[in-house]
Amino acid sequence: MYKKSTMRIFSTASFLYVSGVLGVAFFSCNSAAKEEKSAESRKDSVKTYTVFNLQKDRLVSSLKLPGELMAFQQVDLYSKVNSFVKKLYVDVGSEVKTGQLLATMEAPEINAQLSGASSRLKSAEALYIASKAHYERLLETSKTPGTISPNDLDIALARQNADHAQLQSAQAAYKEITDNKNYLEIKAPFSGVISARNVSAGAYVGPAGKGSDQPVFTLQEQKHLRLAVSIPEAYTGYLKQNDEVRFMVKSFPNEYFTAKVKRLAGALDTRLRSERVEMDVMNDSRKLLPGMVAEILLTLPAKDSTFVVPKSAVVNASENIFVIRVEDGKAKWITITPGREVSDKVEIYGQLQTGDTIIQQANEEVRDGAAVSIER
Repeated sequence: MYKKSTMRIFSTASFLYVSGVLGVAFFSCNSAAKEEKSAESRKDSVKTYTVFNLQKDRLVSSLKLPGELMAFQQVDLYSKVNSFVKKLYVDVGSEVKTGQLLATMEAPEINAQLSGASSRLKSAEALYIASKAHYERLLETSKTPGTISPNDLDIALARQNADHAQLQSAQAAYKEITDNKNYLEIKAPFSGVISARNVSAGAYVGPAGKGSDQPVFTLQEQKHLRLAVSIPEAYTGYLKQNDEVRFMVKSFPNEYFTAKVKRLAGALDTRLRSERVEMDVMNDSRKLLPGMVAEILLTLPAKDSTFVVPKSAVVNASENIFVIRVEDGKAKWITITPGREVSDKVEIYGQLQTGDTIIQQANEEVRDGAAVSIER
């Protein structure tokens, strides 16, 4: 009886021991399987991104700006004195040379004024000649002691000086009227083309606001033009003296013309924040006309090499603008300042080094500090 109880107890203990061992073994296998599955899950959650090594480059871009063609010289020609148009020698489109007679006017009162001035001039000349001769005779006589008193000699000299002053005044008056008569002829101050004629023969003309509100002619130098453009502040450093610039106009859409930078304002317009730049355009064929609007193509080469990356590598988030650098298998957001853009490339500035590993297709889903896998 005792022996049978002992056998049952031993069998039960053996069963419990074997069950415990099997349980531990099963638990260990289950835990190992779970850990392996978790590791595989973590490995699957690490995404792979295409990367490239950061390098410096020079980005060459272009800029299109509107400009205006103007005559190199332009002047409105008025009559200097109030008069009537006698004859016009040129018309709209006439090509003239420097000094060429363009029109003559007539003013009868000027002829009368000239006659009166001439008479006064002759009278003043006669008085001066007489007073000068009288003074010279007295001076010669005074060389004999006691013949002429010093007072009489002084009076004669004063008379001579007064008559000389009157003569100079008459000469000036005569010259003034002669000059006014010369103004009855309008001549070209420089070579160019008559672009406007506002009067006809017989019209009453005169200085602006007196005889006529409009000029007799408008003269333009058209074989030499100015191309004026306002350069935005960000691009003022790309143009310098004697640079050549290409441009086109709507009248000749398939043809490019060249201009040379000659005059830079050297200051920014306070309203537009831009610098006025003028270029010279040689227009011997006269294909280009003053007043045309030109489309100017400016080439903007990089002054210094900078980091250049694809636009897809730049993330423009609400917080900041950054690229994602990979360090030791982890993503790191690097704040940058973008520069110029050309096609699918963009300049960037920030705490970066040549050779840094940058994710090519970046987005905000790649969190700062997250583990990443890379491929090149």
